[in-house]
Amino acid sequence: MKNKDVTKSGINPSPPRKRSSSSEIASFLKVAGEMAKPGSGRLIFALDATMSRQPTWDRAMVHQASMFDAVGQAGGLAVQLVYFRGVDECRASKWVINAGALRDLMLRIACAGGPTQITKVLNHSAGEAAKTQVSALVYIGDSIEESLEELYLKAGELGARGVRCFFFQDGHDPLAERGFREMARLTRGAYFLLGPDSARELAELLGAVAVYARGGLKALSESTSRGAHLLLGQMKR
Repeated sequence: MKNKDVTKSGINPSPPRKRSSSSEIASFLKVAGEMAKPGSGRLIFALDATMSRQPTWDRAMVHQASMFDAVGQAGGLAVQLVYFRGVDECRASKWVINAGALRDLMLRIACAGGPTQITKVLNHSAGEAAKTQVSALVYIGDSIEESLEELYLKAGELGARGVRCFFFQDGHDPLAERGFREMARLTRGAYFLLGPDSARELAELLGAVAVYARGGLKALSESTSRGAHLLLGQMKR
């Protein structure tokens, strides 16, 4: 991978559920249960863990954990976790089919002050898509502190590679909403605003994203779930 700031390794499938330091988390990124097999549907789950999300972090963890639960229920899908926090910490797991292992790791992550690193996430995703087919990128965050023009360029590259991006905004930052909406449009993905009571809706939406990542638009169109209906409403525009 060209981006030196993003490290890649596996995940310990059963870490104890307590917040961890950077060095401890790095030590967990070693084994991930059963590794993804070639040809698996692939979905990248990216997470902003900067300090601005601290006030709603516990609530957000419920939302974010629902993603891995939905993926686990869908089955047949390889998942990669990417998160950033601090000044320059941006990490990526290996591709794994044990979504529960990634959920357990995520629950150990604590927020740390620093700028957003969305450009690194998009660069990393493009690098992965250049090596193997990646169906979708899910991103959960609350702000954008980078050049929108640069982000739009990177999003356009992902769209050209067939990676649809699904942005879930935590909070009401108007600049972030504008940026997330446009990146979703450029990749023919979707944008949704999270609220205090969004856990159930997010689980439905992320379950639908998992269906798409595994089987494409055809599978999503055949789904009768509310989440699939909401996704298709934006993806077919």
